Amino acid sequence: MDGGSITTMGDFAPHDDPRAYRDALGAFATGVTVVTTDSADGPIGITANSFSSVSLDPPLVLWSLAKSSKRFNYFFGTRHFAIHVLDGHQRELCDGFTRDKAAFDGLDWTAHENGTPLINACLARFECTLEASHDAGDHVILIGRVHRAAFRSGLPLLFQAGRFVSLKG
Repeated sequence: MDGGSITTMGDFAPHDDPRAYRDALGAFATGVTVVTTDSADGPIGITANSFSSVSLDPPLVLWSLAKSSKRFNYFFGTRHFAIHVLDGHQRELCDGFTRDKAAFDGLDWTAHENGTPLINACLARFECTLEASHDAGDHVILIGRVHRAAFRSGLPLLFQAGRFVSLKG
């Protein structure tokens, strides 16, 4: 399978061409998640596509939080959070949390005993406690220890090259 030689691509230094760097990163399709936590202001959510597994034993996952986010203080200081992997048909849910930190109206959700909002009907959900955080440039990497996970069959909502894409089943 030859998709062309990488040497024929435009080479650049990320610090010299930040837009090209961002576009190159966009070539990688990512799943879309909503991360939720409880706060003094009520339930909070944020759309994130930086989710990844870290370890099976112990069960660890990570996501990256932009330091410039208006929701940074809600998530950086939290002990408990849940990561919800969105189904391909949940674009509206994604858009809601992109615009509004409290986009829970009309959603089927419950609160965990620790207060963490748990959105139902997602493709997968990981209920976590904060294991570690690491400074990483303009983001903070938050590593969560998974205490409970759930999933169902379906196809994920994906984001690639600045647009939502879908898989055909």
